[in-house]
Amino acid sequence: MSPVIGKRAFGLVAGTLLLCIGCVSLMEKTGKALDGSAFAEKKIARYRARAKEGAEFDMEILHAQDKAGQRLLVVSQGKFPAVQMRVTEPDSEQNFYVSSVDYVSGNTAGWNQYSMELSGTGSCVLSETGAVFSLNGDIEKVQITQGKIRLYDTTIIGGNAVNNLRNREDRIEALAEWMRGREDAPQGLDRKAFQNFWKPVLFPEICPKRKRPAGWQLDGDVYKRAEEIKWNTGYSQRVFPELFWPVRDSGTLLRDWEEAFEWIYLQYEWETFIGMFSREITLKKVK
Repeated sequence: MSPVIGKRAFGLVAGTLLLCIGCVSLMEKTGKALDGSAFAEKKIARYRARAKEGAEFDMEILHAQDKAGQRLLVVSQGKFPAVQMRVTEPDSEQNFYVSSVDYVSGNTAGWNQYSMELSGTGSCVLSETGAVFSLNGDIEKVQITQGKIRLYDTTIIGGNAVNNLRNREDRIEALAEWMRGREDAPQGLDRKAFQNFWKPVLFPEICPKRKRPAGWQLDGDVYKRAEEIKWNTGYSQRVFPELFWPVRDSGTLLRDWEEAFEWIYLQYEWETFIGMFSREITLKKVK
């Protein structure tokens, strides 16, 4: 068996376990177990809001202390299980600073993990029975500061991982901006609907014929083979900005989709993610 075929076989098995939409929590726990971050913080208290109890979405706040003795809040919510937002412990006036967002999610070849600095503020009142949490206005992304990449049997760490992750972030941010700017761009999609809408637009070559966009193939189109796929360069030039032509025709865009689907979904719905915290949210203290 050739190395390429072997990796593709591995990908099919791993994909069954890890890439299925809705299995993000499993991979999140796997990534944290691999790098030890699951044991990096000591719980002080935990607060939850559940959709079935009247909240608009599932949300959790972990009040914790890190290894350096610093107290913080780790905020997560159910619609985006691959990410956690970290904020400072509220001060005497119940205000905090947003410090970072942590991402970890699996793919057919392994997983991506990063921590990205954020800039913003909010307020949170903690009590013996519950918490009230909200963000103040927009939250600004700064840059990825650390991360790890697992690719088959190789783990990339340090500066190489950060550089690779920053490059991918640039591509994903540009892609999401283009996607949102299309006149037919839908909003508020769940993962499955997001995938079903955008995959045929981005990659008609690998979709069933019935799902391909009308007129995606015209007489005179030139094809370029990459990643064992014949890419329609004419379609690239008709549909995408010039910036994306070499990225799509080389298979890089497909790798981003396969290895960082949750990341693309998060970037596309970033305003939705942040907007969920823009009003006051009441949570109950739990064990």
